[in-house]
Amino acid sequence: MHSFVHHRSRLTDGQQHAWERWWPSRGRDVADLLSGAEPFDPPAWFGRSAPLILEIGSGMGESTAALAAAAPDVDHIAVEVFEPGLAQLLMRMADAGLSNVALLRGDAVALLHECVPAASLAGIRIFFPDPWPKRKHHKRRLVQPDFVSLAASRLVPGGILHMATDWDDYACQMRDVCDAEPFLENAAADQPGGWTPRPEWRPVTKFEQRARIEGRDVRDLLYRRAFTGPSSGHSA
Repeated sequence: MHSFVHHRSRLTDGQQHAWERWWPSRGRDVADLLSGAEPFDPPAWFGRSAPLILEIGSGMGESTAALAAAAPDVDHIAVEVFEPGLAQLLMRMADAGLSNVALLRGDAVALLHECVPAASLAGIRIFFPDPWPKRKHHKRRLVQPDFVSLAASRLVPGGILHMATDWDDYACQMRDVCDAEPFLENAAADQPGGWTPRPEWRPVTKFEQRARIEGRDVRDLLYRRAFTGPSSGHSA
């Protein structure tokens, strides 16, 4: 299962400059980590050991940069395949002087499965993943039982899986799949529908603004990695 469809797009002049200047030092290819050409070693990347949050699909980097700036004591890994988005995030990082973000280009599912150790992430963020709106394409959606089981296994006890989407049926699918995962607990189980009230600290991106204008409600879902759970099947 892949977490993306790879689209090639041209970089603007500013993005190209940012890519050439900062990608060699701030970016890495997931393929190199999978092949063993380079180790998955966040402490070496950041020069410290700190709580680690993985964002799957960082888009144009609006949320990533803002949340990293708001949490300088937390290290952030942004995984994305859209090169203009990665380049734009490099520009945002330079403008804000951020040193707590690392960029990875490639498949986040393969990265989680092959490289990220169990119980090593303080959080996983999935903001507005591809909704694959046609029913026949729903099987391509990222948030499926196998993925959620994998994601839960990579979180430290108490770690947070935070998802947001503007597609109602995908929000319901996310909730149902996560409710069925024995290692996850809905942090908003006492809220109507199990939805988390929109966190004020999550930035409103242009993407979300457009969803609101088009009349789509945005749902947030926060699930916490349980401190106890079944004794097998989720440690790999």
